[in-house]
Parts: sequence; structure tokens; C-alpha cells
Amino acid sequence: MEKALRVYGEVLRLVRRLPKDTRPYYAKYARENFVNYREVDAKDSNALDELFHRAYNHSIWVLNKYSVDKSVADKLKEICFP
Repeated sequence: MEKALRVYGEVLRLVRRLPKDTRPYYAKYARENFVNYREVDAKDSNALDELFHRAYNHSIWVLNKYSVDKSVADKLKEICFP
């Protein structure tokens, strides 16, 4: 659970790097996705690893879409892939 909260917090930090008019949409999108997967068994490391991998990949995609240097997601990468 702690790792999931760290990933969520870092995703929200990345949202702040996006253009101002897109931030509310992506903040809501991130929250909805984390809420949708809150029922995942915390003991199922494979499922959690897959979700963290998806969170990182989606974040990189959005950053690329808005021409934000993907190196800003290095901390998220460290959290998702220790």
C-alpha cells in the first residue's frame, strides 16, 4: 500500500509538469485509475508490479504527448522498478 501511495503521489507531481489546461483532466484520470484498482490484493506482487509498470508507461506516454522531458519521471521509475 505504501508503494502505491508513493507512485500516486509521484504521478500527481508529474501532472504539474503538464500544460495548465490539461492538469485537471490528468489529475482526475490518475485518481480514478488508482481508485479503480484499490481492490487488488496487496499480496499479489505480480498484479501490483503490472499496475506499477502500466502507471509508469502511461506517465511516459503523456509526458511525450506534451513534449515534456521524460527524465522528470526518473523518480517514478525508481519507485516502480526498485
